[in-house]
Amino acid sequence: MGIQAPRGTNDILPEAAAKWQEVEQKMYDICRLYQYKEIRTPIFENTELFQRGVGDTTDIVQKEMYTFEDRGGRSITLRPEGTAPVVRSYVQHKLFGEPDQPVKLFYTGPMFRYERPQAGRMRQFVQFGVEAIGSKDPAIDAEVIALSMEIYRSAGLKSLRLVINSLGDTESRSAHKEALIKHFAPRIDEFCEDCQVRLEKNPLRILDCKKDRDHELMATAPSLADYLNEESKAYYDKVKAYLNILDIEFVEDANLVRGLDYYNHTAFEIMSDAEGFGAITTLAGGGRYNGLVEDLGGPESPGIGFAMSIERLLLALEMEKVQVGQQDTLGAYVIAMDESAKEQAVRTVKQLRKAGISADMDYTGRKLKAQMKSADRKQAAFVIIIGESELQSGKAALKEMATGEQMEVSFEEMAEAIQSKRQKEEK
Repeated sequence: MGIQAPRGTNDILPEAAAKWQEVEQKMYDICRLYQYKEIRTPIFENTELFQRGVGDTTDIVQKEMYTFEDRGGRSITLRPEGTAPVVRSYVQHKLFGEPDQPVKLFYTGPMFRYERPQAGRMRQFVQFGVEAIGSKDPAIDAEVIALSMEIYRSAGLKSLRLVINSLGDTESRSAHKEALIKHFAPRIDEFCEDCQVRLEKNPLRILDCKKDRDHELMATAPSLADYLNEESKAYYDKVKAYLNILDIEFVEDANLVRGLDYYNHTAFEIMSDAEGFGAITTLAGGGRYNGLVEDLGGPESPGIGFAMSIERLLLALEMEKVQVGQQDTLGAYVIAMDESAKEQAVRTVKQLRKAGISADMDYTGRKLKAQMKSADRKQAAFVIIIGESELQSGKAALKEMATGEQMEVSFEEMAEAIQSKRQKEEK
């Protein structure tokens, strides 16, 4: 067997690529409506960015990153997520100095995590994300959530569930952290090694542990909601009020903590309730990250964002039986009866494409019958047949495949004839 793609990666073949193109275009169109601009960051970054930005107690940093040393001895990591690179760029290029804040950005690109491959979760996956940096207004939280929901709805998904929570400000999280340490410390030796490390550094991560999620202490752990100060509660109430104004339905879940250290205040996830989707139902997740810009060397610039896997979006569409990525029909298929007609066929294809009509022809020397079958498979709207007599007369047979109607048209007027036919059909 020849060389194959590495485990956890896959090839997106033309039929599947059409689906990607359609959903990506919907994302770009919605971002335009919301006035979010595209940003493109490098696929690899200095490892320190993710250690500082994502958090060295997270599973991503501890277990999942693709990290290597380059020829200059620098530690480099293939980006596992998109927020830290965007914030790094925001700081590096001093976007905090822009007169219009928040700076509203979106990105699309491959991310890399060393995980066990499964449906909708690969080691190389494509992530779409949005970041709004430079505002602490709860209305921008609601806008970001609304944008994410709009993408799924515009793609055709209906079995959606938005789950939200408040992680509180620094004061609230500090009080909750102390309570968690007090709760787990007496029996921490019953938990996995990761949780034992997290106890002092970030005990909130214990609540997100997959190995120990059934431990009895998990069910009785102090709830962050009980430690929110008045400021945090007021902020959370405003976010919910704005979501109601935007007609965004949501469910509150006090156990939603997200998997990255930089989150505070608003946290949210969008789930698929589609039958057959699988155990991992999260489609997108995000939240507010006040303090991340400062951690990466910038001034105080509160931010909020989300990220979604395009693979998981396509899987959800498949589960809900939503058709996307229908192949465009071919405008015209040009058939050369013999070698003498080949040059004119090439000229005709060029002429049609220049006029904005998709066109193709045979490049393998097949006979007329085989070429007609190829035109059928490509769903060509028209077929143009060129042979010796057509070369002599300067006219070719133009056949409309749907009706079988055939007419002779000069080579110079071929594009105009096809466009005229199309216009009549559209009326």
